[in-house]
Amino acid sequence: MAPEVLPMRPMTAGELLDAGAALLRQRAWPLLAAAAPLVAVEQLVLAGMRQRAGLSPPAFLPELGDLGGWWVVVAAGFGMEAAIIALLGGYAGVAAGSALIGTRARWWTRPWAVAATAVISGVTAALAAYCGFVPWLIVYGLIGMATPALTLARTRHPFGRSARLATRDGLRPALIRLLGYGTWFLVRFALGTGWVAVASQIGWAVSDDVVAWVVPIAWGLANTVAYPALACLDAAMLVETRIRSEGLDIEIGRERARGGDGSVALVDAA
Repeated sequence: MAPEVLPMRPMTAGELLDAGAALLRQRAWPLLAAAAPLVAVEQLVLAGMRQRAGLSPPAFLPELGDLGGWWVVVAAGFGMEAAIIALLGGYAGVAAGSALIGTRARWWTRPWAVAATAVISGVTAALAAYCGFVPWLIVYGLIGMATPALTLARTRHPFGRSARLATRDGLRPALIRLLGYGTWFLVRFALGTGWVAVASQIGWAVSDDVVAWVVPIAWGLANTVAYPALACLDAAMLVETRIRSEGLDIEIGRERARGGDGSVALVDAA
């Protein structure tokens, strides 16, 4: 594996974002193939919920003073995207370990544990979003490394492990995860909704019928790339945080000096 994908040293926030993108490029086809059907289901569920709530494309905003149905749809969207990112994070964790020590990546490790953790992540994120934006910020920042920790570190307590790592160095990992989310949200919004405004500015009339089915497809295509990218960022951040705070690079070096490949050092001792 190319050593520059996940350098065995502490990284800056920008380097971490680049490392996540590099990991995605290295494992693009498996991750995109897994993301596409999950995103399609997400968009179908959201389409039904938006229709029942009376929300219209492209922005799906509610009428003034009528936030009830819209808020439920928003919370459900936050929950489903958290679950999908967590599912993809399981494979991204395997890919990160492979990129770090040069072994061959397998498709799935501990699939039932990853699936259960993803469901819990989705439900927790949805409830946090429904209770307000600030609780979601906290939850999203803390749970990101849970499924990569399951597959790369084989941890027994994924949420506790993720939260402990996310709060190190003054919440640095949690803040970087939120930075990555915000960056990709701008890209997703531009691809999913912004093109309608651009079309109107250049004089291209887009009918409501076309907007109604093109916008969900555009969001789906954007999410199919964004969700794997965010999952790879979580996996890269797990590795980098362990290198920065636990000396993972030193442990890998010691194991290799004893004739191993470094894989044992990836597994949590507890």
